[in-house]
Amino acid sequence: MSTGDIVIAGYSETPVVFRSGRSAYDFAGEALAALIESTGIDKDIIDGMSVTVPLSEASNPFFAVYMADALGISPTWLNYGGIGGCSATGGVARAMSAIRDGYCEVALVLSADAPSTSWRANYGAFRGEFQDPVGVQGPPAMFGLLMNRYAYQYDLKEEALAKIATVQREHALLNDNALEKFKKPMTKEDYLSSRVVADPLRMLDSVMFCDGANAFLVMTQARANQIGLKKTVRPAAYAELTNVNGNQSCPDITETGFARIAPKVFAKAGLKPSDISMFQPYDDFTIAVLMQFEDFGFCERGEGSDFILANDISYQGNIPLNTGGGQISAGQPGLASGGLNLAEAVRQLFGEGGKRQVKAPKTALVTGIGVIPYGRNWGTSAAMILEA
Repeated sequence: MSTGDIVIAGYSETPVVFRSGRSAYDFAGEALAALIESTGIDKDIIDGMSVTVPLSEASNPFFAVYMADALGISPTWLNYGGIGGCSATGGVARAMSAIRDGYCEVALVLSADAPSTSWRANYGAFRGEFQDPVGVQGPPAMFGLLMNRYAYQYDLKEEALAKIATVQREHALLNDNALEKFKKPMTKEDYLSSRVVADPLRMLDSVMFCDGANAFLVMTQARANQIGLKKTVRPAAYAELTNVNGNQSCPDITETGFARIAPKVFAKAGLKPSDISMFQPYDDFTIAVLMQFEDFGFCERGEGSDFILANDISYQGNIPLNTGGGQISAGQPGLASGGLNLAEAVRQLFGEGGKRQVKAPKTALVTGIGVIPYGRNWGTSAAMILEA
């Protein structure tokens, strides 16, 4: 069996909500129920499962086992994904390997989190000694440092960041699952007048922690045909890298893992940037989106601002960007966030984008980011190319 025989044959996504009062288990059950309803499968055919580590249940080292119990699933292969926003695409890739190697036949890749209701994570490491005492207490501060360094080295135009934020908000207005608070238009002036929270990073450059879940079915195309599933997409390529420049004590924090894996993922798929129908990058902050345009070869390094301003990144444009609004305007459901961008890519390739449907998409590039350590670029970078 080759990797090309394995497909994503179903997906589901819950609405993104703030302070729901619900647990990750509850959201996972909703996502699985929606997946079963949309595909018509018998739950008992699921014999593999990949579960993302959630912030809201991070203190439980056996969360994946308890999740299997909560959902009534008895997997012969179980993966617990601890690479944050890379865990959804990474979970699909690992499920493909498990199917290829005979550990399971039908895998559920599940991400559910509720950090705006209950935060139970402690990142530990060096933070308590070197980071927290000086006030660098979260991702906005880290990305503020990254934006500062990028702006020092290259030409960073706030109008380009404003365009990312406003276009993604326009997409979120067409997304029923988007956070209700964000379902109002945003103008360039709104962006430019928003409060600076970690100079030069603004509030509207940032995501908002919320609650939610998403799920995907992975199996062979032959199994999908046998079950009667008509819509599938093929993961044509996947690559990831953790701790880029890890052998350097003071690396250039504008150098990302994406720049290393982009050539690999395009080569595996036999494609180039111009072959991509839509870009669904992990977007916890606008600067991450801009830098990924550069790292994946849509433009040269340092030219991201001009590229964004010169191109149509709406769902009707030449390079549609985060057509569901992304995390910046749909909300970030904790560490289930990587599945939000992946679900939108599958939805679009299935032709189920509704009012924001991209015209005849053939491919999608989806990325994930897993944490950003102090004084470094993001911890894990992952990318997957999907083909209809």
